[in-house]
Amino acid sequence: MSAIRRKFGDDYQVVNTSRGVSFSAPAKRKRQRFVEKNGRCNVQHGNLGGETSRYLSDLFTTLVDLKWRWNLLIFLLTYTVAWLIMASMWWIIAYIRGDLGRSHDDSYTPCVANVYNFPSAFLFFIETEATIGYGYRYITEKCPEGIILFLFQSLLGSIVDAFLIGCMFIKMSQPKKRAETLMFSQDAVISQRDGKLCLMFRVGNLRNSHMVSAQIRCKLIKSRQTPEGEFLPLDQRELDVGFGTGADQLFLVSPLTICHEINPKSPFFDLSQRSLMSEQFEIVVILEGIVETTG
Repeated sequence: MSAIRRKFGDDYQVVNTSRGVSFSAPAKRKRQRFVEKNGRCNVQHGNLGGETSRYLSDLFTTLVDLKWRWNLLIFLLTYTVAWLIMASMWWIIAYIRGDLGRSHDDSYTPCVANVYNFPSAFLFFIETEATIGYGYRYITEKCPEGIILFLFQSLLGSIVDAFLIGCMFIKMSQPKKRAETLMFSQDAVISQRDGKLCLMFRVGNLRNSHMVSAQIRCKLIKSRQTPEGEFLPLDQRELDVGFGTGADQLFLVSPLTICHEINPKSPFFDLSQRSLMSEQFEIVVILEGIVETTG
């Protein structure tokens, strides 16, 4: 008996070419995943009310969760606006005191020496904020308002630096990039092991640095209906991968095979091979651990 595979997009359908016999296997359809294989959740929240205020109340975490292009834009805009505002305040002090018109008078003591226009006030601010200290522009002791502004500038600069630099550091050290070197097998299989039917998949670490206290967990996400008639669209159930025996605690120095025994307590115990292919469910594997190099 001969058969051909007819392609429909990314799927194939088996078509029998023998006369008098007709057989067609259903094409495999790509299902919408609850969690993508890169770890991104396909969940969007809506109609909750007050979402913007809740995000702004936790501004630091909101900035860390933003994409890199928005982080860089906020980083540049925050420093640019803060620099322009503080430079303007130094220029306003010089303008009110009349220092701009008498900057070249050797007998007059200005608030800030050698500040005679806005660019020079901006350069004085940058020299002070970045602690460059070229020595050409400096604040004098006969300017109490300048001393107060100098103290305010130092405090504000420290707060802005700690907030934005801390945000960028945490974003660069997020474990999402480290997860790129943690490999999972493309498919899971059901096979015999030690005389027991088991669901198995493999996980491995590509880097030489260890995952300290690595632990693996599995969640079965499947809709179900309770005996009371309540429908649970995304019910989560734990899959035992060795919690009782300690097999879920991994020493991940080489690729390991994770095994879930299909026993009477397993949600797969009552499923046949045919029903397993038609069931709508998803298995989410969660690997937790501490990165040895960064903690």
